[in-house]
Amino acid sequence: MKIKDHFLSQEIFEIKETETKGVFKTTPIPSNISRYYESEDYISHHQDSGSMKEKLYKFLQSFNLQYKKNILVDRIKKGSKVLDYGCGAGEFVKYIENDFETYGFEPDSDARKAAKGKITKASILDNINKIEEKTLDAITLWHVFEHIENQDEMLAIFHGKLKEKGILVIAVPNPTSYDAKHYKEYWAAYDVPRHIYHFSKKGMENLISKNPDWKMRKIKPLVLDSYYISMLSEKYKKSPLFWIKAMVYGTISNAKALFSNEFSSLIYIIEKR
Repeated sequence: MKIKDHFLSQEIFEIKETETKGVFKTTPIPSNISRYYESEDYISHHQDSGSMKEKLYKFLQSFNLQYKKNILVDRIKKGSKVLDYGCGAGEFVKYIENDFETYGFEPDSDARKAAKGKITKASILDNINKIEEKTLDAITLWHVFEHIENQDEMLAIFHGKLKEKGILVIAVPNPTSYDAKHYKEYWAAYDVPRHIYHFSKKGMENLISKNPDWKMRKIKPLVLDSYYISMLSEKYKKSPLFWIKAMVYGTISNAKALFSNEFSSLIYIIEKR
């Protein structure tokens, strides 16, 4: 399947299935991939403009943050040690820092600076090796895992950092959702070449099942993602009524997923063996 980088370069890339059925990879991966992130629109934090749009975004963001926090609260004790890997501007780190001993890892210096300006208790790191082996109770990756090329290596590193029975929480877009099938090559969550890998629900299950170090415990939806991804997809199609269409197709996607479990984005809760 050929996909255009609608967001930035307008270049064409191809998505091919890997040896793990249901896991796909963008090809070719540019050697200078960092330049594909060089856009003000890609900055993962928002300035508080006070506009109605910004207030709506903040309201929906707070819902999402609480939903994500509950995943941890239900599985680990208060005060447990948590790493948010690829924490961006630190919104989730800030949200949970009073409940857990919280760390954020972020390779981008601008995002790391923004995160440090928000937090009061958490630690923002530029090197995961600063965390000792077998000390973490949970590691979270919110729409980060799809950006990582050396995934086998990183899974091994995460395994080493977690305590026995520690949990790894991975949220990624789902290319077998209704909105992905509806928008096809315009589906914004392909986001090539920044998204190096693409995981169907079955693909992520296959990836984890073939690794004896991990056990899949639960799969949960990120229900708001269908609306945001649909909105961006409609923009890429240059739809004049992108807000309305995004609401319609986002709702249809979630409604269908109630029966198929193929939500626009899925959260995989994985336990260290």
